[in-house]
Parts: sequence; C-alpha cells; structure tokens
Amino acid sequence: MSIRCHNRVLLLLVALALAAALLPFVNYAPNRLVSGESRALWQIWPHSPALWLVVPLLFLALCFLPWRWPLVATLALAELCFIVLVWGAGKAATDLAQTGSTLARTSIGSGLWLWLALALLACSDAIRRLTVNPLWRWLLQAQIWLVPLLLLHLGALNHLSLMKEYANRQDVFNDALAQHLVLLLGTLLPALLLGGALGLWCYRHPARQAPVFTVLNVIQTVPSVALFGLLIAPLAGLVAHFPALSRIGIAGTGLTPALIALVLYALLPLVRGVVAGLNQVPRDVLESAAGMGMSARQRFFQVRLPLALPVLLRSLRVVTVQTVGMAVIAALIGAGGFGALVFQGLLSSALDLVLLGVIPTIALAVVVDALFGLWIALLKVKQP
Repeated sequence: MSIRCHNRVLLLLVALALAAALLPFVNYAPNRLVSGESRALWQIWPHSPALWLVVPLLFLALCFLPWRWPLVATLALAELCFIVLVWGAGKAATDLAQTGSTLARTSIGSGLWLWLALALLACSDAIRRLTVNPLWRWLLQAQIWLVPLLLLHLGALNHLSLMKEYANRQDVFNDALAQHLVLLLGTLLPALLLGGALGLWCYRHPARQAPVFTVLNVIQTVPSVALFGLLIAPLAGLVAHFPALSRIGIAGTGLTPALIALVLYALLPLVRGVVAGLNQVPRDVLESAAGMGMSARQRFFQVRLPLALPVLLRSLRVVTVQTVGMAVIAALIGAGGFGALVFQGLLSSALDLVLLGVIPTIALAVVVDALFGLWIALLKVKQP
C-alpha cells in the first residue's frame, strides 16, 4: 500500500522549518549599535528538546492524512506555533534582560523570523483549502493576530530591542505615523478624483484610451526616486516666481513633490480599473434596465457603478498598498513618514531604528489590504 502526500505545500514548509533550526533564534547585543552574538533555541531553553521533535512530526503526519479534519488541525497547530514563537521571543528577551546591563538589546534572529513566516504560510494554506468563502477566509486570517496583539498590549514583548527603540522614540514614531497617513490620504483623494474622471472619459471615448494609457505607462516606468527629483526644480522655480505659494505650504522639497509624484503613480491602476470595471458590466443587464424605463443617469448609478465596484475596489486596493510602500521613498526629499526612520537608521547603522520604520510600514500595508479584502468579501456575500 503506497503512502500519498496530500499536502505538499505543508511538507515543504516543514522541511524549511527544520532547516531554519540551524539559524539563530535571537541575537543578544550589549547595546543598540553592536551586532552582538547569536543564540539558538536550544541554547535559550536547553531542557525542552522533546518539543522540538514532536511538533515537526505532528506536521509531517498531517501532510499524509486525506480528510478535512487534518486541515483544521494544521491551522490550529500552525497558529499555536505562531503564538508560542511570538511569546517565546518576548520570554527570551525578558530572561536575557535579567542577566545583562540595561543597555543590552535582544533582537529577533533570522531563524525566528523564518519560523514566524512559515507558520503564517501554513495557516494561510490551510485556510485556503478549508473554505472558498471570502468572508470566512478573512475572519480566519484575522483571528490569527488576536493573541499576538494581546501579548503586545500586555507588555510581554517589551524587552525586545524593537520595543525598546519604540519606547525611546515614541514621539518621533507618532509624528512619522501621522506624516505617513497624510501622504496616504493626500494621495488617494486627488487620485480618486483625477483617476475616476479620466477613466470615465476614456470609457466614453474608447479611441482616446491608447494615448492616455501610453502617457500613464511612461509615468509608471520612471523610477520613484527620479520622479521625486524631477519635480524639485520646477516646483522650486514656481515658488521663486510666486512667493505666495510658499505661504500655503508649497515648496520644491517636502510634501508637495511627494504628493504630486504619488498621485501620478496612482493614476494608471485607477484609470485601468475604472475602464475595466465599466466594460465588464453585461450589456443585457443594461438593456434590461433601459427596458424598465431607467434613465441614463439611473443606469449608471444603480446598475453600472454597483456592478463595476468590485473591480474598482481591487484597483484602489493596489494603489493604496503601493502608496504605503512608495511613501517611504518620499522621505528622501523631506516628506517625512516612516521612511525618515528607515533612512536615519541606515545612516547611523542602527538596525532597530530601520525596523521601527519598516515593520509599521508593512503592518499598515497589511491592515489596509485586509480592510479592502473585507469590503470586497462583503460585496460578494451580498451578491445574489
């Protein structure tokens, strides 16, 4: 009787997790500017070797079981591993803090980062196999973070170097968060107005789509740093000729060129989304609406727009996540945001400061993406 593997993805993840055991669990340094020494898992907790063997064996067994309940068990076990790893990082940092100086720093090692990522991938794969309902998928993904966020709120991770860096720079971090949100909202609002109007214009005049998309494609291919730099000179010259502009906040560097560049980058996905969304509305639905006596305005707002909304939201989702990431680069021209922390950390060779800018950026992108995912899932549930 042959043995068949029913979950090859999980099997691969288990193999990678076993290889990650050779990497450091945490890094312990005497201060924030020194790389320090690596500590493996068995060096921190040498009295629990059986646990390191039981968990991989359980995952391996679940790979070869064909029924539905192994997927539920895989999700539960992977989520438990993720929670234990997060708690373990905080516990290791707390234990090491009691033996060293107050300047000592304990940071997450490459092995732990890889284990956390593999646990999340195992959860995501199990959820994908368990259900096709988008709302249930969203809820199952969201509940993974409840206990880790509770641990963070209760202070179980306070001795990690990243949390110490946050405690030392809380005011700077809050300012960076506010600036990043200003960049995000200041990009989305004008981009929606311009992109929506331009997309509707292209939809009503198909012959003009080619030149419009050509121009937008050219803008999209310009590197972000180059586009930020190209805007400095004309804006500085404009402010020099019209000094009144400086009194309303317009300048050659800072927020103004950053917002202009981010809006330009957002136009292509938005315009394409508007055109694609309106084009995918079935013609027979529009003919039925016209037969019911609906005016052109009513057909647009009550038929076209609701049916095109999922496609429009997907485009807006891409633009929002893209803007969150590209706003980091805007710090190079003085726009602030989390990018200021990243580049300041790079200049001072402070990895914790870099992570203090990078991790919130990733978290913000994930949260925004999840909110759009929930919105789209709710729309699918409401559809008959």
